[in-house]
Amino acid sequence: MKQLELTSFVLFLFFLTESLPLPTKPQDADDFSVVQKFIEENVEYITTIVFAQYIQEVAFEELQVMINNMVEYRDKCVADRTLPECSKSANEIFQEKTCSMEGLPQKYNFSHCCNKVDFERRLCFFYNKKGDGEFQSPFPTLEPEEKCQAYQNVRKPYLHSYVYEVARRNPFVFAPTLLTVAANFEEVAKACCEEQDKATCFRAKAAPITRYLKASSSYQKTLCGAYMKFGPKILKSINVAVFSQKFPKVEFKELLSLIEEISSMYDGCCEGDAVQCIRDSAKVMNHICSKQDSISTKIKDCCGKKMLERAECIFRLNRDDKPKDLSAREPKFTDSKNACQERDINPDNFFAEFTYEYSRRHQDLSIPEILRISQVYEDLLGNCCNTENPQDCYSHAEEKFNETTEKSLKIVKQECDSFQNLGKEDLKYHLLIRMTKKVPQLSTEELVFLGKEMVTVLTTCCTQSEEFACVDNLADLVLGEFCGINKNRTINPAVDHCCLTNPAFRRHCFESLEADKTYVPPPTSRDLFIFHTDLCQAPNEELQKKKDRFLVNLVKLKPGFADQELRSLFLTFTAAVEKCCKAQEPEACFNEEVISFLFH
Repeated sequence: MKQLELTSFVLFLFFLTESLPLPTKPQDADDFSVVQKFIEENVEYITTIVFAQYIQEVAFEELQVMINNMVEYRDKCVADRTLPECSKSANEIFQEKTCSMEGLPQKYNFSHCCNKVDFERRLCFFYNKKGDGEFQSPFPTLEPEEKCQAYQNVRKPYLHSYVYEVARRNPFVFAPTLLTVAANFEEVAKACCEEQDKATCFRAKAAPITRYLKASSSYQKTLCGAYMKFGPKILKSINVAVFSQKFPKVEFKELLSLIEEISSMYDGCCEGDAVQCIRDSAKVMNHICSKQDSISTKIKDCCGKKMLERAECIFRLNRDDKPKDLSAREPKFTDSKNACQERDINPDNFFAEFTYEYSRRHQDLSIPEILRISQVYEDLLGNCCNTENPQDCYSHAEEKFNETTEKSLKIVKQECDSFQNLGKEDLKYHLLIRMTKKVPQLSTEELVFLGKEMVTVLTTCCTQSEEFACVDNLADLVLGEFCGINKNRTINPAVDHCCLTNPAFRRHCFESLEADKTYVPPPTSRDLFIFHTDLCQAPNEELQKKKDRFLVNLVKLKPGFADQELRSLFLTFTAAVEKCCKAQEPEACFNEEVISFLFH
């Protein structure tokens, strides 16, 4: 797995594949009517996404009623766009029709949203979404032969069903991303259903789709979580940093114009307004391609491609090299005697320009680190501009920047040293113990998931040349997903504080957390530590999961034990599993071996 390029996800790969009806001429993508036509032709898929994301428990049969309602609305407005209801936004119409479905609001507990109007109602639907971990219904699976038979016999309902199942489990993923996933899945189904070994084909070809969905979901939730909790300023800072690193030759004024369009896109996309999200993303792509000469010479070929190809082409491009005449630092911010006066004229643009200048000069730094430096500079000026000699005060800014970066580098070095010294499996156990002590209130499943995610980050990044940026970027995504998007989680005071901290310093905050001293272990439950013969027949992956769960439950039971003691108990357990699986009566052996060393 290669390092994830944050720039590849800023617009979240808003490209759609061949199986959806898209314009074929590059210039057509600039025409609003073409985007509108695409929306009208895909209204059934878009309705499926929105309905399944807002009301995740809804039955597929009830979804069909909503699809019919929205198709009827589309046909009516296509015939006569002057009708009063056709002037409303698609999201408004969708929510009105959802609320008018007899008994549905009461059945799925969203009637309180239907009593609200306009922004309040939209926000209510958003906050009503359940996070991924709260929606526990298992994803329905079919054998490859059944899957192909269903696809070939009833293609459209089968694809609707697939979109419905993916969307309800990924309530915060943007509609264009889910349309891409569905289209790619159809391409996989077409190819694999022609193969003799369908199972192997599906496994191989579906894996990249799953990775794409997971990466997009993680980034979108992190960015939207920052936007919903901290407002547009942090969103603007992130986008300035990302695009300045990606396109360091672009002029600041041009960058600001692009960032304004990108930032406004998030209103609809983060809220779940699928139609507006599709329109705004197309508008952003048109902006980039209409200004290609001033943004980057590398995107010219991409902008000559079809709409479905050009966004992917642009965001897969490597970063532009820094301009050769770019100085090591911009003196305007640390050497000029007028920094305070320039700040006061337009603070937002002044600090955005600082972020732009620092990002394009430091392409080796992570996005969170750029944001840390920017916040340090803003705080520094806040202090210095109130002194008798501001210039003397902020002339030492570089020292402050270096201190901040050194602290971040130290965290990553310690993490990568652990990876190098412990190896993948021992690193996972080390992280599970640390994380469980810090947030023992989390479910066992979520702690195991977080441990796995962090191991993936370190194994992905710690062997790369850009080790620091890779670890810091991806670890920040894990924390962003953990802290949530549509509500503030209440876990324990220390963790809650970190989730409400400026996102730039979230990593530092979590790193400094100690074990939660307020945690009271649950009453001793032997049920958590009872094992059966099936443990011995479990595939290796499932066996590893059971071991991970055991370790987390062990730490929850004995949080006061030192890490080494917990590790010793865990090794005793793994030895017991090996011994008992060779015994004539494994269950009796488990009871004797495991229960004895845990509870006596």
